[in-house]
Amino acid sequence: MDMSPFLFGLYKLAKYGLYPLTWILFILGLLIPLTWFQPSPRRLRWIRSLTVAAFFVLLVFGTPLVATRFIGQIEEQAPAFDLTTMRRFDAIVVLGGGVASKGTLRPTNELSPSSMQRTICGADLYAKGFAPRIIFAGGDASIFGEGPQEGVEMQRFALRLGVPEEATIVEGRSRTTYENAVATKQILGAGSVLMVTSAYHMPRAIGLFRKQGLEATPYPCTFLAQDRIKDGWDGDPFDLIPEVEALRRSTLAVNELVGTLIYRISGKI
Repeated sequence: MDMSPFLFGLYKLAKYGLYPLTWILFILGLLIPLTWFQPSPRRLRWIRSLTVAAFFVLLVFGTPLVATRFIGQIEEQAPAFDLTTMRRFDAIVVLGGGVASKGTLRPTNELSPSSMQRTICGADLYAKGFAPRIIFAGGDASIFGEGPQEGVEMQRFALRLGVPEEATIVEGRSRTTYENAVATKQILGAGSVLMVTSAYHMPRAIGLFRKQGLEATPYPCTFLAQDRIKDGWDGDPFDLIPEVEALRRSTLAVNELVGTLIYRISGKI
C-alpha cells in the first residue's frame, strides 16, 4: 500500500474541503466577522454577496432534480451487465463501502447500506454461477485507532446469505479504491473479474482495476438515479424542494469527479 497512516489521514481530511456543505460553512464563516461590527458600504456589499452565494450553493446542490441528474451523469457511464451472458470469470470482486464499528450502544459491527447491498449483489452473482469465488476487498479505514475490516464483515454477511466459506477470499488491507485494485492484482494476477460496487463509484473503480492489468467487467448496483439524463424529467414538483438526501448525492458526485481527476493526474487511471 502506498500511503502511510499520516498521509492517509491527510487524504481523508482534504476530501472534506470538496464537499458542498464545507463550501457553505466556509462562506458562513466569512460572514461572521463581517456582520460582527457596524457594516460599512463595502462590508455590506460583501455580506450581501456571500449570503447570496451560500443560498445558491445550498439551493443547487440540495435540490433533488439537480443532485439526481448530477450523479446520474456518473452512473450512466457504467454499462449495464448482461445477466444472460454465458461468460464466466475467475472471481467476483466486491468493493467495500463502509462499516460502522460496535460500541457501548451498537452491539456489533454493522455494514453500511452500500456495503450490504454490494455484498447481496455479489452473493447473487455467485449463486448464478458467474465465478467460483468472491473476493471481498476492504480493510480498516480508521484514521485513529483500529476498527473493523470491511472485507471481513462483508464475508460474514455473505456466509449468512448462503455463500460457502471456501468460495470466499478476504482482502483486508486496502483503504482506498486504488489499494483495492493493487491488492486484487496481487491475489489474482492477470485474471478476469466481475467487479461489484455502487453505480456512482464504478467509473473510477473500473479505470483503476484495468490500469492494474486486470480484465475487469463492471457490475454496478445501488443506483441512486432512476433514469438516464436524456429521458428528461417527469415533472415531480417535490424534486424542486431542497432536502438532505439530495445534498448527500451531490457530495458523492463531487467526491467521485474530483477523485477521478486526481487519479488521472497521478497516472493511476
